[in-house]
Amino acid sequence: MQSAVLEIDHLSAVQYYGRVVGVQGLLVEISGIERRLSIGARVRLQARGANLVEAEVVGFRQGRALAMPFGPLDGVGMGCKALLADPDPQIYPDLSWLGRVVNARGEPIDGGPPLTPGPRGYSIRAAPPPAHARRRVGGKIDLGVRALNTFVSCCHGQRMGIFAASGVGKSVLLSMIARYTQAAVNVIGLIGERGREVQEFLSDDLGPEGLARSVVVVATSDEPALMRRQAAYLTLTLAEYFRDLDRDVMCLMDSVTRFAMAQREIGLSGGEPPATKGYTPTVFAELPKLLERAGPGVGAGTITGLFTVLVEADDHNEPIADAVRGILDGHIVLERQIGERGRYPAVNVLRSLSRTMPGCNGEAENALILRARKLLSTYEDMAEMIRLGAYRRGSDPLVDEAIAYQPALERFLSQGKREQADLARGYRDLKAILDGPAAAGAAS
Repeated sequence: MQSAVLEIDHLSAVQYYGRVVGVQGLLVEISGIERRLSIGARVRLQARGANLVEAEVVGFRQGRALAMPFGPLDGVGMGCKALLADPDPQIYPDLSWLGRVVNARGEPIDGGPPLTPGPRGYSIRAAPPPAHARRRVGGKIDLGVRALNTFVSCCHGQRMGIFAASGVGKSVLLSMIARYTQAAVNVIGLIGERGREVQEFLSDDLGPEGLARSVVVVATSDEPALMRRQAAYLTLTLAEYFRDLDRDVMCLMDSVTRFAMAQREIGLSGGEPPATKGYTPTVFAELPKLLERAGPGVGAGTITGLFTVLVEADDHNEPIADAVRGILDGHIVLERQIGERGRYPAVNVLRSLSRTMPGCNGEAENALILRARKLLSTYEDMAEMIRLGAYRRGSDPLVDEAIAYQPALERFLSQGKREQADLARGYRDLKAILDGPAAAGAAS
């Protein structure tokens, strides 16, 4: 009943409509109401058979509006009605959505009962909070992953990128964070995910304990570009709802690259010129609008954002990775070579960076991490010579020390996906390693 009342309140007294005058690929040309439409406006195409296909205006050409559909165009042809729809679609989230899986429209796809709408509508494409009114990032948050807690510490309200090629363990790392983080609520967006992997992620990786305090938004790779893009917007919208309830929200999105690909597809269809590697200018305009929605709010709630970036051909300087790295507050780099030698999560702590970490750590913690990084860096520089047997013990005391500590540090950075790591204990264990027997052996 409440849902019906909300829909009635949004009904207009006058219904405007035009006609479909052309269909080319995924583009529908509409005439008759083009003066009432703007970029981003919604129309409903009345297909033959009385089916309604929702579409979004992506451009104009020769006095006609160009629209892309949110679904298949079966039954849409010349002369079909194009009904003017709500220009600012809203979602009505509720606390009862926790534990549910929804699509880009906010409809349940987990086989459960219908979702209960909340009392307040949230715009799918809301603007970030005003910069001057936002609170600063809070204290450190426990991510449950030892390598991240110590070497790439994250604060409440921080935004981090997880940069990796395909098959290096991004999804497993996200599931570990979702299960073990201290955040009150998880909002997880699976954008352009493989259809067969969704159930595996929910059942095997996330598990019942992770799903119970999460809302999962899914748009698989076979869905239209508009659905994949809207799934990313909806993920941030749901995170904003829980943030406004003064909750600490962990927003996990996999992946920003597929959002950018969807926006590229939309832009090219609308006639935008391709720029770097075929990405259109609107891709680089939409990325900050999406990512800036995460972070601290104006109240007590925060959105801590972890966004994966799928780097092409292991190139961490490709256009999307480079653009996202400049927007976010740090980056976590996963490397295939580390995973190939059996250490997971395959985090390269030397190439990873948290911009807020020095300020939220104490002096002793910063000194501890600096020493560990120095040892790891020294070993990395000499690793090839050590493996070839070209390095002779005693040639360099610093290298000897790095070799002595390497096995213990490698074990420290390794963690099983069912193993939870505590934030405070991580620093204690690292200190014990650097003050332990290896120190005496290196000194002798």
